[in-house]
Parts: sequence; C-alpha cells; structure tokens
Amino acid sequence: MEFGGECEPREVGLDAARLRTAIEQVQTRRGVAQLCVIRDGRVVVDQSFGCEPDALFWLFAASEPYVAILVHQLVESGVLHLDDEVAAYWPAFVGEGKDGITVRDVLRYRSGAATGGSQRSDVRAMTDWAKSLRRIEEAPLRYPISSLAFGFILAELVQRITRHPIQVVLQEAVLRPLAVTDTHLGLPPQLWGKHVPVNGNRFVNRRSTREAVVPGEGVSATARDLAALYQMLLNNGIGTAGRVLRPESVAAVVAPTSDPAFGQLSSPRTFGHNGSNCCVGWADPDRQLAYAYLTDQVGRGPAEQAHHAAVADRILAAAG
Repeated sequence: MEFGGECEPREVGLDAARLRTAIEQVQTRRGVAQLCVIRDGRVVVDQSFGCEPDALFWLFAASEPYVAILVHQLVESGVLHLDDEVAAYWPAFVGEGKDGITVRDVLRYRSGAATGGSQRSDVRAMTDWAKSLRRIEEAPLRYPISSLAFGFILAELVQRITRHPIQVVLQEAVLRPLAVTDTHLGLPPQLWGKHVPVNGNRFVNRRSTREAVVPGEGVSATARDLAALYQMLLNNGIGTAGRVLRPESVAAVVAPTSDPAFGQLSSPRTFGHNGSNCCVGWADPDRQLAYAYLTDQVGRGPAEQAHHAAVADRILAAAG
C-alpha cells in the first residue's frame, strides 16, 4: 500500500503497519475523503479516497483558525488589542447585553453573541454578509457563541481595520506564506467542478452557499492544505514561504483543545478544530504530528465522532 507522502514512515519514526490500519479504517467507510499526516515537517500520508487530490471540501467550523490567525496578526502589528471592546471598531455592536464584549471574549467564546435569532435562521442568512451582521447587531446576548457568529464578528473587525475584503487579507497574510493553493474562503466560480458535495446537507451544497464568503464555516480546502496550517503552528508560525505568526502569537493560538474526535491517545497539548464531525484538523506538539481528515459525511452524532477518533488513534499509535 502506498502512502502518497513525500517520505517513508520509517524515516520519521512512524510504524508503517499501524499507518495502514488507519488508511483501512478510512476505506471501510463509504464516501469521499482525504487524509494527510505530517511528521516532523515531512508529509507521510497524503491520500484521496473517491476524489482527486485537489478536490475541495467545505470545512465547517474547522475554518475558524484562519480568521483567528488574522486577528492575532493585527495584534502583532499594534492596530488591535485583544482587550479592546468590539464596539470600538464596530459601533453598532452594542445593546442587548453586548456592551463591554472584547475581542478576547469572542476568541475565547465568552462573548455570548451566539446567534441572530436561531441557528437555523443564521445558517439561512450566512450567504448574505450585510444581513448576517445586522442579525448579530440586533441579537440579544446568548450563550454559547456559534461558529457563524465567531467568524462574522472577527472577520468584520479585520475588514474594518484593514479596509480590505477578508478573503483578500487571508490570501496575502496567511495562504501566501503557507505556499498553499487549494484553500479558498468563498469558492471561486471557476473551481466549482472541484467541490465535494456534503452528504446530508443540501443547503451547503448550493452553489450560492459554496461561493459565498462565510468566515468561521466556509473555507474550502484540501487535507494537505489544512495540515500545512497546523504544521506552521508546530513550526512556531513559520510557513513554507514565510512567517505567518510570531512565536508569542502562536502560543496564544494553540491553546489545548479537548475533542473526542482527536482520539483517546492524543497528548494533553493537542490543539485543533472539529468541523461538525465532517472535517477535522489538529496537531500534537508532543509527537510533532499535523493531521487533517476531510470527509463528505456531516454528522454530529456519536457514530461520526467515533469514526474520526478511531482514525486518529491509529495514526497516534503509529507515532508511539
């Protein structure tokens, strides 16, 4: 069995037989998927199942790190401070209990600005930027914050401060120094043929949804590109073509994350994001592993979570 990576598992201390069990676990599950594993900065596994290597998956909440990184870049440049109130940059972000909410609160999911009414109505509004912002402005304080609200609040701050569209800032400040070409916030129309439909979510499969700019949910990417983001964080903020973050900012970004989808064998310092038990990305600093597993199966239930955990544990077992 070929692993599709740039090096042999043994070159970076991985057990090839155990890696094969992870790939077999993916193969037993019907559907479209991509799996990428990086160890010590070298790609070991880079495989596609039922799709091309450049097929683009909708990441759901696994999109959140991209906009969070942009916020930390603004902090580094001195034009934004984490303890600033959101309203200092967005005057309409007041009332209904939102007064005093800081940028740090939003990053830590403590803002309480969960939805503009209901999760279902937020999803239906997410392709309309102005409408989504208006709903957030008018919404009462609620807990916990949703990935949609998280993305729109932080992305709106980035746009107000830089005076550039969020997708343009992302391209120049993150994707270019990462040297990735298959990551898009808002799918370009000419790449529609590369999108992977999500099984079980007709709304997300609409062309108008995929091509909309939906920060916090709507990044389209490959597993290799997502794994490259986590490798950059393991590498103290340095991407293949330049620095993305300073080490002190990386320390703020990589707070340990507890998620069953990351596997029972993951170390306490593991960090990452789970996108609706559909697309998952994480990094284990203790093992120097960067990982991305993207699927076309959305599922918030225990079965999908257990599948992701099983694949992750097989990779972690291979690393010892």
